Amino acid sequence: MDPLENEIAQLIIECTGLEDMQPEDIDPVAPLFVEGLGLDSIDALEIGVALAKRYGVKLTADNENNRRHFANVRALAAFVASQRGAQAA
Repeated sequence: MDPLENEIAQLIIECTGLEDMQPEDIDPVAPLFVEGLGLDSIDALEIGVALAKRYGVKLTADNENNRRHFANVRALAAFVASQRGAQAA
């Protein structure tokens, strides 16, 4: 897992109450919702707020790409990285 994926996995653990897990316990390509970690829509909101606070990314509820961005840790890391690049440009 790369450093950004590790940070995001830690953020997910902190904001969803998965206290018994460590970032390395989360497979970066495993689904976050239903199967996989079994997170729900409330968890998605909490993760979105935490991502916005920590990384300054902009997420909107009506964005059709949200499902893709929140597919797994790797997808979230790619989204954050792309937003960071867009902000720097």
